[in-house]
Amino acid sequence: MMRLRDLGLLLTFAASVASSMPASRGQTAAPAVPTRDDIVNALGKFETGPDLDIAALKQKISDRSKMRGKKEPEPAKRPLVVPELNDLPTFNLAIQFDVDTPIILPDSYETVGRLADALVNAPLLPYTFLIVGHTDSNGRREANVILSQRRADAIRDALVNTFKISSKRLQSLGLGEEQFIDQAHPTSPVNLQIQVLTLGKVPEEPAATSAAATQPAKKSARKKR
Repeated sequence: MMRLRDLGLLLTFAASVASSMPASRGQTAAPAVPTRDDIVNALGKFETGPDLDIAALKQKISDRSKMRGKKEPEPAKRPLVVPELNDLPTFNLAIQFDVDTPIILPDSYETVGRLADALVNAPLLPYTFLIVGHTDSNGRREANVILSQRRADAIRDALVNTFKISSKRLQSLGLGEEQFIDQAHPTSPVNLQIQVLTLGKVPEEPAATSAAATQPAKKSARKKR
């Protein structure tokens, strides 16, 4: 029978081995649930932003991920595909996904809910946001863009369908390994995080024309003499 001292040593060894293992592609660094105020304070510092064509950017990113030239620089030295994003208010979220899928793991439901809570907080209500997915440099470059887009879509869908955030306020973009969070370390687990960026102001709805203004003026009745 194993003595208590031996069992303790075994558990300590197992814990040290587990902590030294690299994170899988399904996981980011150890997740910490942010506070609502942390998110609000980071994303509410918006003044102006670039006019980004998200559909065109998706095509540009997809095309670049298919490049196979011999002179193509290594991942850490590639130019940023959307450098304008670095000038926008940003908050990084350590969302846990199932390995190589866009399936959000239960451990991250609270984090997504905290993000939703922040987005409906008064200081952030005037703004639209971009959900950005990333990957590290492991795996196929083209597949990484597809995976990052699907993960960004999954976060956006959860916010819209589960937490009832207006779809008009959210867009999604997958950067894959075309633009790392930690550009100097392409294999770092931090590159698996999801970013939320303040993109612009919510478009103003056209003023509703009053019913009285749309009805033809009534002729005043004249009294007969």
